[in-house]
Amino acid sequence: MSSTEAPATHLAENPFAIAQRQLAHVGETFGIDPNLVGVLAECKKCVEVSVPVVMDDQSVEVFEAYRVTHNMTRGPAKGGIRYHPAVTRDEVKALAMWMTWKCALMGLPFGGAKGGVVCNPKELSPGELERLTRRYTTEIINEIGPEKDIPAPDVGTDSQVMAWIFDTYSMNVGHSVLGVVTGKPLSVGGSLGRDEATARGALYSIRTALQKQGARLPDNRIAIQGFGNVGRNLARLLSEEGARIVAVSDSRGGVANPYGIDVQAAIAYKQEHGVLEGLPGADAITNAELIELDCDVLAPCALEQVITAQNAARIRARMICEGANGPTTPGADEILEDRGVLVLPDVLANAGGVVVSYFEWVQGLQEYFWKEYEVNAKLNDITVRAFEETWQTRERFGTSMRVAAYGLAVQRVAEATTIRGLYP
Repeated sequence: MSSTEAPATHLAENPFAIAQRQLAHVGETFGIDPNLVGVLAECKKCVEVSVPVVMDDQSVEVFEAYRVTHNMTRGPAKGGIRYHPAVTRDEVKALAMWMTWKCALMGLPFGGAKGGVVCNPKELSPGELERLTRRYTTEIINEIGPEKDIPAPDVGTDSQVMAWIFDTYSMNVGHSVLGVVTGKPLSVGGSLGRDEATARGALYSIRTALQKQGARLPDNRIAIQGFGNVGRNLARLLSEEGARIVAVSDSRGGVANPYGIDVQAAIAYKQEHGVLEGLPGADAITNAELIELDCDVLAPCALEQVITAQNAARIRARMICEGANGPTTPGADEILEDRGVLVLPDVLANAGGVVVSYFEWVQGLQEYFWKEYEVNAKLNDITVRAFEETWQTRERFGTSMRVAAYGLAVQRVAEATTIRGLYP
């Protein structure tokens, strides 16, 4: 029997410390009661569990895992589960806090949560992945539920993982509970439009921002870091809208073509070869080079802290759309703001996933399911409304889109906290 340990983290700064600094700055900017800021700066609950799994060779690996609840003032907690070798407790706590702000900004009746397992899902067989998921679900089963905490997919997890969580929970309570998890396959209560929801929300954010600037999508060159669910779907949706995708990348590296990449060909190549490297008609670049590529819109859709104080001055994009959570550090934010680069923050730009997760949760509770055009239309309405509110707040306070978005969200959670009061 052996235990897995998290490798050296890819994060240059502690993500939870970043989240707390962001909250403190927003509190000062918007005049929020310091006592409330102090309450919101901490997570309500952090559960750490060990997950023993019988591997295919009959050895037993013990994986480290977490489920964090940041806040439940506005409703049950909501947040994804990520499988990644560099998951840390503070990373999960930061992601849970950002989920609270994301849900509040979008007007959803949820608080924030997040989960993570320290593992590399690419190195696990389907059987090992299923046993890991079912044991992890069993370890946190008292923490989750349709009225308590509703997980969803994140980095390294997908609809199949959600189906295993749904089944494990349902088997334990003795009946199917569609609302316990979102991002499920359609055959077991998933929602149409959920798979591409995060990317579609980012598309709506980019399109609305360009309209504010008097520009159109077909006039723009876009570079996308990350070719998982978000990056791949965003590249496809943007290309269908006429935008020119000049670069894409996965964890191994990227490819670029200033005249545009055939996105469908890239998707097919990735499916066949497992990597983007070697895509015909494109030049190889590194992920670091993609961040600094000459383009109009940069969309980091991979992991945290890829835009830092070290490379922010070399970024040539006029707009950054954060498809990932926390891809920009506070030091980079200051540099980008001084340079006039418009940053569409994660809590706005990638909130499409949690919005349609909310739709799926509602559909599951009602056991009545919507058509895809209804899902997409409602997603557009919520995203554009949140964008307009953020844009107006930005202009009113003369601040960045991130501070404006966080300000709106934190004020809403603070107001709910004040109205409910502290018990006892």
